[in-house]
This record gives sequence, structure tokens and C-alpha cells, in this order.
Amino acid sequence: MKLTGDKLSLPNIFSYLRIILIPFIIYFLTIRTVEYLIYALLIFGFASFTDFIDGWLARKLKQESEFGKFIDPLADKFLVISALIAIIAIDPYFQIIDSWMIVIIAGRDILITVMRWLAIKKGKPLRTSRFGKFKTAFQMLSIVLIIMIYMSKRSGFFDAHESLPYWIMFTVTVMTALSGVRYIVTNWRLFFPEKKVKEN
Repeated sequence: MKLTGDKLSLPNIFSYLRIILIPFIIYFLTIRTVEYLIYALLIFGFASFTDFIDGWLARKLKQESEFGKFIDPLADKFLVISALIAIIAIDPYFQIIDSWMIVIIAGRDILITVMRWLAIKKGKPLRTSRFGKFKTAFQMLSIVLIIMIYMSKRSGFFDAHESLPYWIMFTVTVMTALSGVRYIVTNWRLFFPEKKVKEN
């Protein structure tokens, strides 16, 4: 089964926009001044909001498609993982060993992408849940919160403990892992070949 649908539809353009904005978010995060952290926060907030916009437009304009169902969550994954990698890279509290969190988050998302591809190939729906959507919203909210913590520390408004971003990231990792386990439990049949019905 192919990824059908207009690849240049308005909802899909918003998904592309999320990916296009990633380099700007990473760049502003690496500057680490209050001004540029504000830029990073605003752009990331807008990029996260487009996740709602593209879904709403697809339903409103009746432009839901297999391609849209594939590129929308993929854009979310690129956005979230890129921001989390940037946070671990720039925050002096994080060590190289803490990259295990990114490995789990990225590994889960790669697994789900493979499962989505298998579902499309077999012409079967990938069983999702509200927990998966909540996980994505929680990831985005956590990144916003971490950037705000950096802003408050840089401005001297609120000096949060340096380990706070770590524990937020740890919570995100645990929730992401649980979401991955739930996907596997509800879609495990995708990994096995279908039994052929014998003809009489």
C-alpha cells in the first residue's frame, strides 16, 4: 500500500514547516542568552502549535490521507528529538552518559515509525491511543518548561536547581518508554507474517 494523498496539501505544508524550523530552534538554543532563548521558545511554541493546526485543517478541509498520517507524527518526532539533543548538548549538567535518554526516546520513535510503515504496507491501521498523543504533548510542554528555566536562570528571575532539567528529561524518557511498550503490546501482530488462507 502506498502513501496516498496530496503531498503539497495545506495540512502537510504545516508538517513540513515544523521540520524547517528545527535548525533555527537549535541555533537559538546554542546562543544561550535570554534574548535568543526567547526566540527559541517562541519558534518552538509555534512549531508545536502547528501540530494542532495540521490535524485540524486536514479534518476541516477533508484532506486526511495516508501520507498525512505518516508525515505528521514524523515531523513531531524530528522536532522533539532535535530539541532534546540540543538541550543535552548545551546544558553543562548533562554528561555524555546521559545520552541514554535520547537513545530510548529516539529508539521508541524509530520503532513506531517502522510499525507505521508495516501497517501501511499490510493495509492495516496502526492502533494508537490517547496516551501516545498525551506523550507528545508532554514532551513539547517539557521542552518549553526547560527553555523557560534557562531563561529565568539567565535573567536572574528564578535560580532553579541545575538538576531540574535533568529530572524533567528523565520523566519524559520514562513516559516515552511506556508509550512505546503500549504500542508494541497493541500492535505486536505487525511484526509477524500473515497466515495465508488455504484455498480448497
